[in-house]
Amino acid sequence: MHTKMSVKSVSAIGILVAMEVILARFSIHTWNLKLGFSFVPIVVAAIFYGSITAGLVAAIGDIVSAILFPVGAYFPGFTLTAFLTGAVFGWMFRKKVTVWNVILSVIVVQWLISQCLNTYWISFLYGSPYWPLFMTRVYQTAVMSAVQVAGIWMIAKKLVPILKKFEG
Repeated sequence: MHTKMSVKSVSAIGILVAMEVILARFSIHTWNLKLGFSFVPIVVAAIFYGSITAGLVAAIGDIVSAILFPVGAYFPGFTLTAFLTGAVFGWMFRKKVTVWNVILSVIVVQWLISQCLNTYWISFLYGSPYWPLFMTRVYQTAVMSAVQVAGIWMIAKKLVPILKKFEG
């Protein structure tokens, strides 16, 4: 299926990528932890444009962030993780944002993609043993799970209705 995108949609997607880069830049970063709000533009892209576009917003944002504000060497595994994050949010929010699909999407994104897959990438890159690293990242995952559930619910109930006024 081939879908044409309006200039307004392409512009909005570009703004969402830029917002993801800026919010990622102001996240708390260490070599094995990341806390922040860079998920917000990805979720907005997921709600308005679907899984592929949200995945691309996340992946392109990851690549641009790695070029402009590197935290270690660029690694394509993290770009894959970013794409999967956007794709999961887009797939989960394809019909409607409910409390249950917010919780389920955060479980998949935070506990499977971030906790398991990103821990694997970090272990692979730095040669750290997987399970001790996994355990140190549990706290980040728990905090980000709560932040994402609350944040996504607020985005869906407060921000999306405002943005829909400008859609068209």
